[in-house]
Amino acid sequence: MSPPRDRVRLLGTRTGLPTLYEAPRRRRSPVSPSAAPPRSPLIFPATSLPPRAAVLLLHGGREHGTSTPPALNLPGLRMRPFARALRKAFGARGVAVGQVRYRCRGWNGDREDAARDASRALADLAPRIGDAPVVLVGHSMGARAALHAAGHASVLAVVGLAPWCPPGDPVTHLRDRGVVLLHGDRDGTTDPAESADYAARASAAGAAAALVTMDGGDHAMLRHAPAWHALTTATVGALLGLGPVPGEVARVLGPRCLTRPTGLGQEAERDA
Repeated sequence: MSPPRDRVRLLGTRTGLPTLYEAPRRRRSPVSPSAAPPRSPLIFPATSLPPRAAVLLLHGGREHGTSTPPALNLPGLRMRPFARALRKAFGARGVAVGQVRYRCRGWNGDREDAARDASRALADLAPRIGDAPVVLVGHSMGARAALHAAGHASVLAVVGLAPWCPPGDPVTHLRDRGVVLLHGDRDGTTDPAESADYAARASAAGAAAALVTMDGGDHAMLRHAPAWHALTTATVGALLGLGPVPGEVARVLGPRCLTRPTGLGQEAERDA
């Protein structure tokens, strides 16, 4: 069921970050750039044993916005089917799925709030997973945050969904990491051409980078949604060594290896 029209706002243009958001019920106080987050941005399940791998989901946001996102916001809700698909596919194989909770709705220029939250979430996650690899899956602004934070030692790879990749964003920290970008050819919010440029620059910097075009795909990933969920799940599995590289990704990568070996596939076979 769709929310009432007076409860939804569609913001922005291709030059910004238009995203569907449920309008807040009350005015929220802006977050000071110097204020420390009151709690960890990491939301991660409690496990009796350290997981063999982790996937962190990062939802979309806005170019500017210092109010705190509500607990239930449409960009966050859009990531839930991805979380369910990942848990169903890999939960029994020791892969835990969590998410990053932002202090602010927006990127906010040089503040890079979402990237800072992603980096802190990775720092908070490290003691809980030890040397286990992490795959970041981000949508729109969340993809940009994931790509910025991917220099963390635990990050194996990033899957960017309809990513926001402005020209000039750094790529040198992506060396030896997997970077798979999925972008719809009907996206009127973020530019597939900028994703192509980013993937090329990341590849030149030493990443195993690929851009896959989602035919008919829109920014919210609502058109052909099952295809987005399935390809993202299969790509994460390939990045972790738990499955083959999807054909759509393999055709772009060619003979290049997607990521460094994790050993997870062999461990899963021994446990079977």
